[in-house]
Amino acid sequence: MVPLSDDNPTRLTPYVTYVLIGVNIAVFIHEITLNPQQLNDFFHVWAVVPRELTASFNGIPSGDPVPEPLTLVTSQFLHGSFLHIAGNMLFLWIFGNNIEDKLGHIKYLIFYLGCGVLAGLSQWWFSTNSGIPSLGASGAIAGVMGAYVLRFPRAQVLTLIPLGIIWTTVRIPAVFFLVFWFLQQAFYGVASLQTPTNIGMESGGVAYWAHAGGFVFGAILGPLLGLFSKNSEF
Repeated sequence: MVPLSDDNPTRLTPYVTYVLIGVNIAVFIHEITLNPQQLNDFFHVWAVVPRELTASFNGIPSGDPVPEPLTLVTSQFLHGSFLHIAGNMLFLWIFGNNIEDKLGHIKYLIFYLGCGVLAGLSQWWFSTNSGIPSLGASGAIAGVMGAYVLRFPRAQVLTLIPLGIIWTTVRIPAVFFLVFWFLQQAFYGVASLQTPTNIGMESGGVAYWAHAGGFVFGAILGPLLGLFSKNSEF
């Protein structure tokens, strides 16, 4: 997928997007050096564990070295598999640079992390007693996509489509591509409520409510931070 998005080339070099991708990759490299028990412990310290976050909101300390509310930020840099991080970084690479260009570096960083925090809280709201760690950049990236569909509704996304053994490319309007993605996440979020277990971003699950929440908050926060202003700011 390649965005054919803006009439004007990106004016700002997307340093923040590059740094975010670099930090995510560096943390993942550290993860793969850990044995299964160490990785489990690592996730329980740095990822969001909903029931521990609930306890912290009620004034009960978790005993972890990291305050549980802070994991709403740290969890955004953790991933559960190669496919998990590869997919997230691909979407961040595709859509993040244009949003960084419109918001400026500082506002974009605030926007990105803010979307991730609000996305994490969206998932927590529907699984307050879950002990499954929630982690990944998906919620923050969903926020980027929510802002993108507002700012570039006529953008074309060059998408690779399989036709049997033959692959072809088609240009899909970003508004259709991203709105379909959003509705899919919202649908899966509703469906997940019918299961007896809470769905997190690790152990094979997907935090659909984090995706849907991130998308909505991205569409709200983007304009508030100057998504439609004419001049980029540092």
